[in-house]
Amino acid sequence: MPRHPECPERLTAIMDMLDASGVAHEMLRFEASEVDTADIARAHPESLIVGVRDAEPTMGLTQLDADTYMSPGSHRAARLAAGAAVEATQRVLAGELSNAFCVVRPPGHHAEIAEAMGFCLFNNIAIAALAALEHPMVNRVAILDFDVHHCNGTVDIFKDNERVLVCSSFQANFYPYRFLDYSNEHIVTTPLPGHADSLAFRRAVERDWLPALERHKPDLILVSAGFDAHRDDPLGEIDLEDDDYAWVTGLITDQARHYSHGRLVSVLEGGYDLAALARCTTLHASRLLG
Repeated sequence: MPRHPECPERLTAIMDMLDASGVAHEMLRFEASEVDTADIARAHPESLIVGVRDAEPTMGLTQLDADTYMSPGSHRAARLAAGAAVEATQRVLAGELSNAFCVVRPPGHHAEIAEAMGFCLFNNIAIAALAALEHPMVNRVAILDFDVHHCNGTVDIFKDNERVLVCSSFQANFYPYRFLDYSNEHIVTTPLPGHADSLAFRRAVERDWLPALERHKPDLILVSAGFDAHRDDPLGEIDLEDDDYAWVTGLITDQARHYSHGRLVSVLEGGYDLAALARCTTLHASRLLG
């Protein structure tokens, strides 16, 4: 079968570019630990937690939906991805780090309350947000998502939780075809037409996200960092350039300094052209470093 786009080479490409550019040498690097089941259980019911564990094959592949596969080791990888997001959040809230970028797979933002889908097994960013809300310093969290696909899972988990602002830019009328126009005040959707360019993206983000952040005044900003709205990505049809990811990261870090004492945790979501992914994540990390 053809190589699945959500492949191990994604992380290799990112880490190789971070090393080659010298950006990695300016970063502290931590190995993730598996997330505690209690942390997952804030976002997902036991049926999903056990279902993902039991679906993992001992050999070959098993298919959860048309896009989402598991192989031996997938369950542990998903627990490590969520664990990285939680640990990074805890380190930032403890003041050990000003911000963090979690280079993880599988992604998470399509995983709904009780359903794994869209390459995602557990919702990494939601698990981290719910862990953050247990911290005495945190009353409100903002999740900002610039993946080409809408974060249906994140919306599903937080649709009735006004402590969490969810802002998502995404290609309109596109996968996942769920929650695309959900309209609670703390759920801000920014659909972009196919082949929207840099200017359209930047104007839409400023128009929708900045007033929402002003209303919400988050104590922590979390980022679902998807890089598949790049013009070279094979899965999307938005025409962003490398510099747009530097720009949006700069905007988000500015907002974090304004509202949350710089506290920001970014978690990798999509991005499937390896060269574009490596370049743009390096720009993203560089801007986080300031």
